[in-house]
Amino acid sequence: MRSLRTFFIFAFILFIAALFRLYALDTTPPGLYPDEAMNGNNALEALESPPPEGGFKIFYPENNGREGLFINIQGLFLETLIPLAGGNPEPWMLRLPSALFGIITVAGVFFLAKELFKKNSIAFLSMFFIAVNFWHINFSRIGFRAIMAPAFLVWGLYLLLFTFRKYREWNDVPLAGDAPKRQKLRIKNAALSLFAGAVYGLGMHSYIAYRATPFIVAVIFFLYALKIGWKSMGKIAIWFVLGAIIVSLPLITYFIHNPQDFLGRTSEVSIFSSSSPLGELGMNTLKTVGMLFFVGDSNWRHNLSGAPELLWPVAIVFLFGTVIGIKAFFKKPDVQHDASGSAEVRFAFITLLASFFTAVLPVVFSNEGIPHALRSILMIPPIFIIAGFGGVTLYEWVRDRLRRFSWQWILPLVTCLLLLFIATTAYWNYFIVWGENPNTAGAFSEKYVTMGRKLNAIPQNIPKYVIVEAGGVLARGIPMPSQTVMFITDTFTKRGQEEKNIHYVLPNNAGSIPEGSFITVLR
Repeated sequence: MRSLRTFFIFAFILFIAALFRLYALDTTPPGLYPDEAMNGNNALEALESPPPEGGFKIFYPENNGREGLFINIQGLFLETLIPLAGGNPEPWMLRLPSALFGIITVAGVFFLAKELFKKNSIAFLSMFFIAVNFWHINFSRIGFRAIMAPAFLVWGLYLLLFTFRKYREWNDVPLAGDAPKRQKLRIKNAALSLFAGAVYGLGMHSYIAYRATPFIVAVIFFLYALKIGWKSMGKIAIWFVLGAIIVSLPLITYFIHNPQDFLGRTSEVSIFSSSSPLGELGMNTLKTVGMLFFVGDSNWRHNLSGAPELLWPVAIVFLFGTVIGIKAFFKKPDVQHDASGSAEVRFAFITLLASFFTAVLPVVFSNEGIPHALRSILMIPPIFIIAGFGGVTLYEWVRDRLRRFSWQWILPLVTCLLLLFIATTAYWNYFIVWGENPNTAGAFSEKYVTMGRKLNAIPQNIPKYVIVEAGGVLARGIPMPSQTVMFITDTFTKRGQEEKNIHYVLPNNAGSIPEGSFITVLR
C-alpha cells in the first residue's frame, strides 16, 4: 500500500514537471535564438550529408565549439518530426529534447535525494521544488546542450550510490562455500558499477562545466573508502571509472587531435585575463550566491531579468537545510538521536556541498555576464535537494512543537497552500510575466523567425536575397544572427539555398543582387 502511494505521488509530481516543460512549447519561448538555430542547422546538415563525408559528429567546432551529443539527438528528432509537421523545421523541434532531459532530471532528483537521505518525504519535496522552479523550467524549454549536464549528473551519482549500497547488501549475505553465487554477485556488482560510470560519463558530452564534476565522484569514493575500506571501494571505483572512460573516449580522442577546441571560450572569459583576478573572484562569488536570494541573471533569455533564482519560500528552506547540514557535520552521531545529527545526513550533506561548490567553480572563474544562470546550471540539483531536506526538517520541527495545541491541523494546511503558491507563481512568472514580455521576444530573435516564415511563403521561382547587416561571430562567412532564418527556411547548406532560391549576402555585396529579386534586410 505504501509503495503504491509512493508511486502515485511520484507520478503526480512528474506529471506537473512534464506539464511545465511541454505545455505551449510551440509558442513559449517565442522566436529562436541563433545559438539554438546553429545547433539545428548543424543537425540538418548532418542528416543531409551521410558518412563518410558528413554525418553526425562528436564535436562541432563552429560557434565556439559544442559537444555533439545533444545536436545529434536534436537531429534524430528533426528527422522524425519535420515530415510530420508539413516539411518545415520549427523551433519546438529543437526544444523537445531539452524538455525531455528536464523531465528526466526531475525524476533523477527524487532517486538521488532518496538514496542520500532514505526518506520519501525529502525526495518528494526536492522533486517538487525542481519541477516548479523557473530556473530549471526555462532551460528545459531552450535548445541548449547544457540541460543534459544536470540530468547525467543526478543519474550518474544516484547509480554510483546505489552500486555502493547493493555492494554492502550483497556482502552481508552469508555465502560461505557457495563460490558460484559469490562469483555471480561479483559480476553483478561490476556490471552495475560499469553502467553507473557510463551514465555519468555521458555528461562529458554535454557541457564544458561538467568537466569539473570528477571532484564530486572523488569525494564520494573517499567517503565510502572510510565506510567499507579502500580495497572494497577500489573494486567499484575501477569499474565506474572504466565505464566513464569508455563513453568519453570518442570525445577524448577528438580533443587529443584538436587540442585548441578543448577549452573553447574558457580562456577568453576567464578572470585571469583581467587586471585583478582575486578581486573578480570574490565579487563573482558574492554575485553567484546572491543570485539565489537577491539579484538573479539579468539576461532575459536566462531569467525573468534580475529576479532571484529561488522563490522566497524555497530560499528559506534552502538556508534552513544548509544550516542544519552544517550543524550535522560538526556533531557527533553517537550523542545525537534526531535525523539531523545522523551519520547519513553528514554523508549526504558532504556530497551535496561538494556538488554545489563544484558547480560554482566554472561560474566564479569566468568574467562574463555574472550572475550567469546558464553557466550555473549544475548548481540546480544540489540546491533543491538541500531545500527539500530543509523543508522536511523544518516541517517536522514545527509539527513537534504544535502537538500540544488543538490547532496543529493548521500546519498541513499552510504547507499545502505554500506548495500551491510556489507552483502557481512559477506558472505566472514563466508563461505570463516572462513569456509575454517583449524583452523575451527580443532575446530570442522572434523577428528573425517571422522573416524566415515570410521567405518560406514566397514562391520558390522568385530569387530571394537576405542582406545580413546584423553583426556577430561569423559562421561560414555570414554573421551568426542569420542562423535563425537559415533554420526556419532550411537554407544553411548550399543545396538548401539553391533548392529554396534563398541567398545570403553581406552589405558590400548587395550591389550584385539581380533585378526582380525579393530583398529583405536582417538587422
